[in-house]
Amino acid sequence: MDRRMFLAVSSATLAAAALPLTAFAADGTPLLAPWTGPFGGVPPFDKVKIADFAPALEAAMAQELTEIEAIAGNPAPPTFENTIAALERVGAAGERVDTIFWIWGSTLSNPEVRAVETAMAPKMSAHADKILQNAKLFARVEQVYEARESAGLTPEQQRLTWKRWNAFVRAGAKLDTTAKARVAQINGELAQAFTSFSQNLLADETDYVLYLKTEAELRGLPEDVRAAAAAAATERNRPGEFAILNTRSSMDPFLTYSERRDLREKVWRTFYSRGDNGDAHDNNALIRKILKLRAERAKLLGYPTHAHWRLEAAMAKTPDAAMALMMRVWPSAIARVAEEVAEMQAIADAEKGGVKIEPWDYRYYAEKVRTARYALDMNEVKAYLQMDRLVDGMFWAAGEVFGMSFAPVTDVPVYHPDVRVWEVKRNGGHLGLFYFDPYARTGKRSGAWMNAYRSQQKMDGVITPIVSNNSNFVKGAAGQPVLISWDDATTLFHEFGHAIHGLLSNVTYPSLSGTRVPRDYVEFPSQVYEAWLPTRQVLSQFALHHETGAPMPEALAQKIEQASTFRQGFEVTEYLSSALIDMQLHLAGDADIDPDAFEREELAKLGMPRELPMRHRTPQFAHVFASDGYSAGYYSYLWAEVLSQDAVEAFEEAPGGLYDKDVAQRLTDHIMSVGDTVDQAETYRAFRGRDPDVGAYLRDKGFPVS
Repeated sequence: MDRRMFLAVSSATLAAAALPLTAFAADGTPLLAPWTGPFGGVPPFDKVKIADFAPALEAAMAQELTEIEAIAGNPAPPTFENTIAALERVGAAGERVDTIFWIWGSTLSNPEVRAVETAMAPKMSAHADKILQNAKLFARVEQVYEARESAGLTPEQQRLTWKRWNAFVRAGAKLDTTAKARVAQINGELAQAFTSFSQNLLADETDYVLYLKTEAELRGLPEDVRAAAAAAATERNRPGEFAILNTRSSMDPFLTYSERRDLREKVWRTFYSRGDNGDAHDNNALIRKILKLRAERAKLLGYPTHAHWRLEAAMAKTPDAAMALMMRVWPSAIARVAEEVAEMQAIADAEKGGVKIEPWDYRYYAEKVRTARYALDMNEVKAYLQMDRLVDGMFWAAGEVFGMSFAPVTDVPVYHPDVRVWEVKRNGGHLGLFYFDPYARTGKRSGAWMNAYRSQQKMDGVITPIVSNNSNFVKGAAGQPVLISWDDATTLFHEFGHAIHGLLSNVTYPSLSGTRVPRDYVEFPSQVYEAWLPTRQVLSQFALHHETGAPMPEALAQKIEQASTFRQGFEVTEYLSSALIDMQLHLAGDADIDPDAFEREELAKLGMPRELPMRHRTPQFAHVFASDGYSAGYYSYLWAEVLSQDAVEAFEEAPGGLYDKDVAQRLTDHIMSVGDTVDQAETYRAFRGRDPDVGAYLRDKGFPVS
């Protein structure tokens, strides 16, 4: 990894940024040029230089504004083709640059990259505002929008026209000049705050590492966890030691298996205090600023709160609808936590160690309960969960359900040696490319995610998608298989569900393509795909013991199924508390909020069990404060899971179960392939024959349905 210290962008670089886009392309700067090579072109990862990012972004933005002015100033009367479709064609170079820049920032971050992020974030925000607040351009868009039903447009064209018009209106296109300027200023300040929040969080995840040296400190840790910790220490120039990283993938197994309660507490406190240490990387002041700015922007745009603005374009439509669903589930979740804690406390009492269950004990004693109740040891399960084999399994299931096939590709550039690439085909024809970046490393943000390097479209010929999945599995010793937990295996299938959603897209216009759907719908296809992991077909072929190669025994698979509702109190409460606090923060309007105090007081009002924390405490809640992405929208996972569990029951009701061809075809036709070309409530009804039923979700969790 390039660890050169970043130097301020030189005056020569800034001067170069003023050159036209064609000058950069002619000079060979690959970030701006159309992608070349096989499969309709691939990202030129092997030619990327960090020093090129700022000038390339500047040049791409300048070129896009030129293209925008050509549309806005067109003397011909506005039509769908010369206005809406024309907007779909602008900014191609900027998308290429931003795609690669985002990859570097999220997976290869270093001081040089972070300096570019800090410098460019407000400029990129201002650039977006220049487009969305362009009065001449909006006037043309509005004319097409008003005539959309009488202009002979296809349903997809009408949908795109509405989506474009709505984006302009929600960004303030109808505001007066003063209000527009303030919205743009707010957006710029938010962009800077988001970047700082992300960088602070990454610093805490990178800098806080627990190094273990003795057998006493390692007591209880399985061999694969020890091997991963040893490899992590070696990577950080501490050979012979064991590194517990400040990431979920490292923290979770340690808290599950470590017999050292003092070290469990230390790891727990370190992880859940990210962004909340009162130091240079503390995020609380940034959160207060972000909330104030969002509240002011919402009022300028004519909404009571940021939550109302965000949810207007979502499936839920209103904060009340989202809150109603969350509060329907919350009482059952915390009641189940009380039952789980009682079972754990009984085991702790029997051990006569004087332990009262604390948050750093929950995972550890939950495993003891699981073993006692179901004779199920998740470490035994883990021995069958080799990451590479499970990747083969998720590919196989995609073939059975969606007719997709995957072949390794080795002749395209990648941005890191860990990254692997596959060509995806369907019905014998090329469908797209899938990139997979599985391992944690310094400079890579935590968690798991999917993103699209290139979206599918066929507006001016067929453009096939390129998508990626990114994880943070801890790499083991050289030559050793990477064993992952059942939860991590579920996440693996989840993120691949997003990838399938992007790959199966079959729409005309890129703005409606693949996963470009409302937040509370986008998690639905990915959550559905989780259902194929526990099927006997996948486990019998791909859950193979890492030493013997034997398939997972039927009895063990049955234990997993029997325990499927185990620890759902923890899982749902941990998630839902974060979603509720997110919504309440954004319904508070312009109140002056102390994030730590607000979190503590609101959780107390909700009756949050003391034995577990929010999944994402406020100072580390990147979903909500590293962008506007899931702000007032973390409820989306619950909303989407209601859809996904109802969809899974559609398969279970069919003769072929989860591999039923007819239901799979309906899922492809009405969900996976249509992107945002149809209203999501309408397309779900087309798939299911009715609106979704929350009962399927409650049954899946083992909660009361009535």
